[in-house]
Amino acid sequence: MAPHSAPRRLIVNADDFGRSPSINRAVIRAHQEGILTTASLMVNEASLEEAVGLARQNPRLGVGLHLTLLCGHSALCFDRIPGLVNEKREFSDNPTAVGFKYFWNRRLRQQLEAEISAQFEKFRATGLTLDHVNGHLHMHLHPVVLDILLEHAAAWGIKHVRCTREPFWLNARIASGRWLYRSTHALIYRLLSARALPLFRNSRIRHTSAVFGLLQNERVDEDYLLRLLPALPLDDVEIYSHPSMDEYKNEFEALISPAVMSLVKRLNLSLVRYQDL
Repeated sequence: MAPHSAPRRLIVNADDFGRSPSINRAVIRAHQEGILTTASLMVNEASLEEAVGLARQNPRLGVGLHLTLLCGHSALCFDRIPGLVNEKREFSDNPTAVGFKYFWNRRLRQQLEAEISAQFEKFRATGLTLDHVNGHLHMHLHPVVLDILLEHAAAWGIKHVRCTREPFWLNARIASGRWLYRSTHALIYRLLSARALPLFRNSRIRHTSAVFGLLQNERVDEDYLLRLLPALPLDDVEIYSHPSMDEYKNEFEALISPAVMSLVKRLNLSLVRYQDL
């Protein structure tokens, strides 16, 4: 396999940084020993302080905000955002219901804006450089949420955002199974990203041309990466995963695989962070 003549830039990201010690250990080891370049931080979860400490010890790791508006906890208390969380500060675990509620109930916009602002403030308090912004289950592309983010982009320091869109036919060539899940998610995020792209251009928000990992849904394993890497588009792209030392150890092992690292080198892929774009 002949290497490409000019380096192509590849971001390799881990979502859910700060959610658990298992994830934190996997993120740092995958960065130190493998191809991981960035991680997205959940600022309201139990292992935040450990994650921030580890990030400070590894300054080449780009750390972004993994905005959480479902399947997680809030920064603000129930009294401030009663339409978003329960009294334990828990968001709903139902993505479809949440998506429709945020879209149709415009009275929630003020609560969403307050919670999003609070999460940016918690990230700012860590002292880490904001490498990028994305959302847990990609809620940052929800029309209401995205409009809030872009309205406050300058104040919140937003310069790089994940534009979640994975080419379905490329994925279809290199992976199999779960066709309904893969096809529907490809379509949903094609539509959401199509709306987002002109808004990003107008706001001078940088992003990659494609994002891989969405259609695998916790199956970003060694075999997938070995098939994907030679087929990557020539533009800047992101691969994201959910490495951990227990639940998704297969994704951690893929990121430190000698075969994967060797292929990255042979293909002349330049491993970068969002802030390097």
